[in-house]
Amino acid sequence: MKSVAQLKVWRGAPPEEGHYEQYEVPFESGNSVLDGLRYIRSHFDRTLALRFACINANACKECMVMVDGKTVYGCTTRLEAREMRIEPLRNKDWIRDVVSEIGPPDERLPEA
Repeated sequence: MKSVAQLKVWRGAPPEEGHYEQYEVPFESGNSVLDGLRYIRSHFDRTLALRFACINANACKECMVMVDGKTVYGCTTRLEAREMRIEPLRNKDWIRDVVSEIGPPDERLPEA
């Protein structure tokens, strides 16, 4: 029997309150939380909003999320064969699903 990681992922968009959805993804040692989220988007739900722009691990800081209540980089946080709760950053403006606004205000494009 293959091991799985159970990802409990926050879903929703403002001003809705949102909810958690649970997904089982294949677990392989060395995979990251970002790998698990990308698997969900590829195999279960193409509407899952996530952000990443990997060149090197931890270089872009686009994939920051909360895992089990701790702020982490999705690309360097290892997936585990257990239930993991994944949420957007709560101290930043919330965009949708696990995406928060992480850019400094002076570096953002003006709103139309």
